[in-house]
Amino acid sequence: MTNSASRRFEGRVVLVTGAGGGIGRAVAERFALEGAQVAVNDVKEDAVQVVVDGITAAGGRALAVPADVSDAAQVNAMFEQVEATFGYVDVLYNNAGLIDTARHFLEADEAWWDRIIQVNLKSVFLCSHRAARVMARRRRGVIISTSSGGATRAHRGNVAYDATKGGIEAMTRAMALDLAPYGIRVNGVVPGFINTYGLTDDELRVRERTVPLGRYGVAEDMTGAALYLASDDAAYVTGQFISVDGGVLVQQRSANVDTFPVEGFPAVDADLE
Repeated sequence: MTNSASRRFEGRVVLVTGAGGGIGRAVAERFALEGAQVAVNDVKEDAVQVVVDGITAAGGRALAVPADVSDAAQVNAMFEQVEATFGYVDVLYNNAGLIDTARHFLEADEAWWDRIIQVNLKSVFLCSHRAARVMARRRRGVIISTSSGGATRAHRGNVAYDATKGGIEAMTRAMALDLAPYGIRVNGVVPGFINTYGLTDDELRVRERTVPLGRYGVAEDMTGAALYLASDDAAYVTGQFISVDGGVLVQQRSANVDTFPVEGFPAVDADLE
């Protein structure tokens, strides 16, 4: 960690949820690289430990806090552990969420809906509410959440997922207003096609044709926006989202590929009971 040219988060405490891999891991590692003390959360305990071991081996300071952030008791215990070790939380990065959620609306059920809402949306409320109560007393803090293009556009076969991301953006704006008088800024990032899915080369080539910048994103592409929003450079920024998508959301044309194509829709005479 000593090779970083910037130590702008020295002395800051950052909690990253869903940091066992992908975007969350990259963000946690980048915060540590720039001097932060990082609490690494994921529901997968083994994955959390791998990230923590990597950070500490490189000279950073990290704490493993595995927990299911859709469960209030586990969220409270997680924050108590972070506060007992580091004293407080300066930055909360809400990244935990389900992404493998595709199911056509006609084939949806209540259990599918409830699980996605709990993990993707309820967790943001639980973690943000717990963090905000501590931040408000200190009159400072930053809350950042991962959204999606599905918050303002739509993915086929992802009604529940898109509803959670729209909820995150609405919640972010409302929290920004409620928490601004206490010195707490609330913002978010919007990933585009970030390859954390283990797609084949052929699948990647097909999908990146829809990206104006001509390539798929990697998890590290997300770290700059996240750290900017957490930094003093963004001291006058709240209630906002930064899209990191290679230009996908600004274009007005039908995608030439879709992750849930019409060919996969249920037949109208199918048994949907």
